[in-house]
Amino acid sequence: MITKQDLLEAIAECQGTRSPNANTAVKLAAFYTILDHLEDEQPAEKAVDRNSFAGYSLADIGADTIRYNGKSEFAQTIDGKSQKDVWPVIDELMETIKAINMRLYNGVMRKLQK
Repeated sequence: MITKQDLLEAIAECQGTRSPNANTAVKLAAFYTILDHLEDEQPAEKAVDRNSFAGYSLADIGADTIRYNGKSEFAQTIDGKSQKDVWPVIDELMETIKAINMRLYNGVMRKLQK
């Protein structure tokens, strides 16, 4: 079985490559994906560091606040933001996609209409 340490060593080796190429990028992506899944499967809950929430109040989280727990950069960026701040950006993005790639726009719209 692959251990977390094995993956971290393989990642460090890829990152230390003098002339990275597409193969290196594919390996890194695979190693990080496996690492993410390995960490997800660990049964022990991670301890919450109360100090990391200093300056925040649970009262700040309202019905308007987006709660979206995902691993993508997008998901992490919108989590905790107000809907009134996020939706105009998404609307502008969709109008841009509509102008430059109607097929992609129609595909997104079909998924949303289900």
